[in-house]
Amino acid sequence: MKKSASPELLEINDAQLMFDVLNEIGIISQLSRAKLESRLNDGLTQHHFGALNHLVRLGDGRTPLEMARAFQVPKTSMSHTLAGLEKRGLIRMEPNPQDGRGKLIWLTDAGRALRNSAISNIMPDVIAMIPEFNRDDAEAVLPLLRKLRVLLDASR
Repeated sequence: MKKSASPELLEINDAQLMFDVLNEIGIISQLSRAKLESRLNDGLTQHHFGALNHLVRLGDGRTPLEMARAFQVPKTSMSHTLAGLEKRGLIRMEPNPQDGRGKLIWLTDAGRALRNSAISNIMPDVIAMIPEFNRDDAEAVLPLLRKLRVLLDASR
């Protein structure tokens, strides 16, 4: 008769498996960031693109603090990213009418165009993956990744 593994050993094995999943996601994040940044112009980074993409997805009028919280970075880091975008004319910051000291962030037409251009520039790389990672693969993994994101987001 085969002995079953102890609950402690199963927990360790499960924990290692979950670590391996998170490690793979981290590596995928690094590789995809490098690919995206290779398609951006003018010294822009994934952080710049992320801020622009966030404003497109969720709308204008965000505060730097709201964006820092969304990206889980210090407000000073987000302020630095936003300053670079403002310097390039990709966003504009205006006084917050509800808080005289605060600012609200607005995407400019140039910022929206740059975000859309970046997506267009990386699309050939995405299309090149389709023979090996197709629609069926994406549809199978996306719900699992969303579930994991929700769990991680809830635990921050």
